[in-house]
Amino acid sequence: MVKIAVVGSINMDLVVTAERRPNAGETLFGKDFQTVPGGKGANQAVAAARLGAEVAMIGCVGQDVFGKEMIDNLKQNGVSIDHVEPVPHESSGTAHITIAEGDNSIICVEGANGKLTPSYVEKAASTLKAADMILIQQEIPEETVEYVAIFCKEYDKKLILNPAPARKVSDEVIAHATYITPNEHEFAILFGEENRSKMLAKYPNKLIITEGKNGVRYHNGETEVVVPSYKVDEPVDTTGAGDTFNGAFAVAIAEGKGIEEALQFANRAASLSVMKPGAQGGMPTRKEVEEMLKQ
Repeated sequence: MVKIAVVGSINMDLVVTAERRPNAGETLFGKDFQTVPGGKGANQAVAAARLGAEVAMIGCVGQDVFGKEMIDNLKQNGVSIDHVEPVPHESSGTAHITIAEGDNSIICVEGANGKLTPSYVEKAASTLKAADMILIQQEIPEETVEYVAIFCKEYDKKLILNPAPARKVSDEVIAHATYITPNEHEFAILFGEENRSKMLAKYPNKLIITEGKNGVRYHNGETEVVVPSYKVDEPVDTTGAGDTFNGAFAVAIAEGKGIEEALQFANRAASLSVMKPGAQGGMPTRKEVEEMLKQ
């Protein structure tokens, strides 16, 4: 069983479903409201665990009801919480999600995730050193992303940087990451007006751009490759599809699959994740993904 360490956010998702999004100053009635555990870090940890990896979560929650619920949820999904602690006098991070018109929009409130500092991560050094793959995102302090990237370089550990939410990252972080997995919007923030094909060729087998229903694009060192997505006729909730993709990709690469095969595996997992509500609600098991790949 491969070992995955996830350094990242743990949020409670506050999810509203509506026919459409309100205009400025407008009030609408929603169709449904739910609170469900989320956060890009926790989502990716749960996705990887359901796909058969031994997963350790490194993150912070608040000293509140949400914090307790989120720790319990990680435990129930088989994720190690040895490095997840309630932060005194802090509220848990939250994501306020509106699902309407076949897509989602999200506002995140950092909360205790802002306390995931390099010194906190340093306490989990032995766990990071034992990992076959380390996953990190950007709902945590920028200095922590820098610290983990340098750590991975120093100890020759594989690092997947999922640069979401989008913000600029240093050349050092880009250099030290083994894989970088932006969507099209995040690519534009990271690399500005640079030509997409030019940047893919500059970072072969490293820069992987997810393009939703159009698949995933990377450069294999010789040519640009598009790995197609799997068609979903009526998606229920796209929240967490990207996190499922990243968790699945981490597991597949850690197991020794080549990039193209790993991307097919990740695309299949992501396509299954949108068939149920909630970021984690639709995340598939290993058996479900493998059965669908056979079809």
